Amino acid sequence: MLYAILAYETDDAFAARTDAAREGAYWGAWQAYADAVKAEGLRRAGTALQPGATATTVRVRDGRRQVQDGPFADTKEQLGGVMVIEAVDLDAALDWAARCPAATYGAVEVRPVLPGNC
Repeated sequence: MLYAILAYETDDAFAARTDAAREGAYWGAWQAYADAVKAEGLRRAGTALQPGATATTVRVRDGRRQVQDGPFADTKEQLGGVMVIEAVDLDAALDWAARCPAATYGAVEVRPVLPGNC
């Protein structure tokens, strides 16, 4: 079954991506995680995302498009990336989510992917 691993990160984690003193450790942890998932043959798709401040939210109300800069929700964590893996069951997907770097400083959501979508 396919599962999406959604990594929610703090503003500080996003800052670490480009902070010369911290980016090596940040990206190193993510690369090690991605390499482990790939080595097991589980990775189906995935990407890191730009910070939530770069997002644009679109809604259609009464047939009219509404565009808003930034994320909709005011939260302490924002979606930093998504990876789709193939795991034998939810427990296996949760094990991989626990290994995700964001699990140590943010949150990681595991969600089944609708069949036929990847």
